[in-house]
Amino acid sequence: MSKKTYEAPKEQMSVTLELDELGSVECEVITIISIDDKDYIVLLYKPKGASDDEAEIWFYGYKENPNDPNEEPELIYIDSDEEYEIVADAFDEYLDELEYDELD
Repeated sequence: MSKKTYEAPKEQMSVTLELDELGSVECEVITIISIDDKDYIVLLYKPKGASDDEAEIWFYGYKENPNDPNEEPELIYIDSDEEYEIVADAFDEYLDELEYDELD
């Protein structure tokens, strides 16, 4: 069984990505998930003028420089279907925990 932890941002945070097909896009940071000592960032992308139904969730590997906390973190594309599914499942568990906490 994998060890998972979740870190929700203490304040609303966003990141700007430069993508070949979309250009510069801004995404809201939902959470950072740690799975077996590897970090992933969960982003919400909503195109300008789009409805909430058109928003997309994106997963990336996430790496900070421990020697320089002010350095921009590195986002790493997940190219393995297996790794992507592990992160997607962990995000589903995160959402389930949020829903459960709201019931308390």
